[in-house]
Amino acid sequence: MESLQWQFARFDDLPIRDWYAASSARVDVFVMEQNCPFQDNDGADFHSWHLLGWHGEARKLAAYCRIVDAGVKFAEPSIGRVVTPLAFRLQGFGKVLMAEAVLRLETVYPDQPNRIGAQQRLEKFYESFGFKTASDMYIEDGIPHVEMLRVA
Repeated sequence: MESLQWQFARFDDLPIRDWYAASSARVDVFVMEQNCPFQDNDGADFHSWHLLGWHGEARKLAAYCRIVDAGVKFAEPSIGRVVTPLAFRLQGFGKVLMAEAVLRLETVYPDQPNRIGAQQRLEKFYESFGFKTASDMYIEDGIPHVEMLRVA
């Protein structure tokens, strides 16, 4: 697998074209592909670090997530909006993205636990990064979710 070039920035430091690529990928996957109409732009982006994984010389977005500050979504910092666009799936980029996200989270929020709201079908995936299920299943935007906690 070809490696990704990582970009890690606060919202105000993202070039508008890079934000457009991230926002488009989120809508493509979470709204269109999953047929889930919801308000993706939820205000938390302003209070987040954004991790973008660019692929190749053409600089195509292959992986994206955000790391939300503590107190915005949960009491703890949180990784969210984890997305791998369709063209880059089944190549291991999702695993590489989560490994990089955990590393970045530990750098900017050392010694802090973190909590995510995960689609229930992805529990095993997130468990492989140290997250443990911390809630009963709940429905968010019509999709079963669970909260998962990763201790510091």
